[in-house]
Amino acid sequence: MTHHIRAARWVEKDVVAAVIAEALQPTPLAAWLVSDEEQRGRVLTDVASIWVEHAMFFGDVYVTTDLAAAAVCFHRFRPLPPPVKYTARLAIAAGPHAERFIALDDIIASRQPTHAHYHLACLAVRPTHQRAGRGRALLAYLRSRIDRIDLPSWTVTLPAGQHLLAQIGYETDHAVVRVIDSATMHPMSRSPHQHGETPSPPPARPADSTTSPPARPVAPPPATRPPAPTANTAATTAST
Repeated sequence: MTHHIRAARWVEKDVVAAVIAEALQPTPLAAWLVSDEEQRGRVLTDVASIWVEHAMFFGDVYVTTDLAAAAVCFHRFRPLPPPVKYTARLAIAAGPHAERFIALDDIIASRQPTHAHYHLACLAVRPTHQRAGRGRALLAYLRSRIDRIDLPSWTVTLPAGQHLLAQIGYETDHAVVRVIDSATMHPMSRSPHQHGETPSPPPARPADSTTSPPARPVAPPPATRPPAPTANTAATTAST
C-alpha cells in the first residue's frame, strides 16, 4: 500500500499531538513522564500540542493523508526561541508532572549538536496503524527533503526506532541516553546523502499462503530553557 505524505495544516495540530501521545503512551518513557495512568494521555497530548504548534513556525510537520502518522521537525540553522509563554503553558499542560518534562530536557540538551542541522524531533504512528509502512514512508519523504538542503540531521529515538532510521542512513551514537533503567533513548545522526542499511528481505512464503497487514530548540539561558519536544518532549521515534 502506498502512503501519501503532505504538510500538516494549522487546524490539524491537535490531531498530530494526539497521534504523538497515542504512540508514546505505552512506553516506559511515558510512564516515567506521567506516572498517573489516568492523566497520561491528556498530559502527553497537551504538551505535544505546544511543540507541534512551535514546529509549524520554526520547522516542518508532515502527516500521512489518513492522519495516522506524523513527523515533527525543527530547522536548527540558528538558535531558536522557546514556544510563546512556554513556562506557563507547560505548567497548565503538565501540572505536577512538569518537572519530569524539564528533567528530560536536561538529559537531551547534553546531546544536542551545536552545529546547524535538521532535527527530527518526533516520528509517531498510531498504535492501531503501525507496521503498515507509514513510518517508513514518512522517513523516505524526509530523506529526500534533507538531501536537497544538504544539511546533516539528528534525532533521539526509542530503541524500537533504531533499525528503521538506520535504513535511511542514520548512525547510532553508542552513548545511550538512560532516563531510568527501563527507559532508554539513542541519539542518531545522518550526513547528507548518506545511504542506510539494506533491509533484509522477508522470508519466502508458500505459494498458497496469504499476507496480512506498521526539537527542540538549541538551549537558551537556563532561566528560560524549555524542554525538548517529547515524542512528545524528547526527540523520539515511536514506531513505524
